[in-house]
Amino acid sequence: MAIDPNSGRVLSVVNQKLAFSDGFIPCSTIKPAIALAALEESVITRDTMVPVARRRYMNLTEAMAHSNNKFFEEVGRRMGFETVSRYAHLLGLGELAGYGIPEEHPGGLPSEPPKNGGVARMSSFGEGIHITPLQLASLASTVANGGTLYYAQYPRTPEERQNFAPRIKRKLDIEPLLPELREGMLAAVLYGTARSSYDRNEVEQHLGKTGTCSEQGSRLGWFVSYAADQVHPRIALVVLLRGNTHRVMGPTAALVAGRIYHRLHELNYITATRLDAAAGTPSFDNSSSRPQ
Repeated sequence: MAIDPNSGRVLSVVNQKLAFSDGFIPCSTIKPAIALAALEESVITRDTMVPVARRRYMNLTEAMAHSNNKFFEEVGRRMGFETVSRYAHLLGLGELAGYGIPEEHPGGLPSEPPKNGGVARMSSFGEGIHITPLQLASLASTVANGGTLYYAQYPRTPEERQNFAPRIKRKLDIEPLLPELREGMLAAVLYGTARSSYDRNEVEQHLGKTGTCSEQGSRLGWFVSYAADQVHPRIALVVLLRGNTHRVMGPTAALVAGRIYHRLHELNYITATRLDAAAGTPSFDNSSSRPQ
């Protein structure tokens, strides 16, 4: 699933049945949302050291980079279920992310702490939450663009593409918190769980977060990311893998995304998009020859 973070426009979807399904447990891709909530509630700062083992502590950047569950379990406990749920709703979980996408489902949020691990596991693995690739791409877009949650729109006809106009669902005052979150997502790509997506040929790297877990006997591998340009973010990308082999995991999804980003760089798509955005022209046209 690829979205333009400057408008909410869906650029490309592979496997629409999966993308617009009832949703899946987000695994560790819930961690950026929990981090935003904790920063906004002053439960942590970028320098807060949280105990993760006997005589071992981590700050937010390292916890995001290495997807440390103990860190986010403790942060979730400190915030409590009601606070975690409130921020999940604000970030678009448990509701339709799209506008005029008839096959879309809203996913789901629990009405009470999950029996398996409570709010702690909800904050580290997304226990009890069902999130769709569309919702996750919308969340990544909101982080990328500085706090505007757009309705995701998927123009499929020439008329819809010609008449496309962004629709804002709500604006969130999260810009002051984003440097701390982005630092952790970049660290994940540079040396953490998403390092398989790192492109040694590019100076400017994307930012991302992996997720790995199982649901109903099937393994899930997530990677949520966006191409890093804080002035003109170019693309938000979500990869979801499902299967029963050990290759189905977040780092493998990150590897897939890394190859996509590499190819987009080769085709000059990302640079061209940045120049389009700076000139105030549309950043993507499904009817053009640019990669879809």
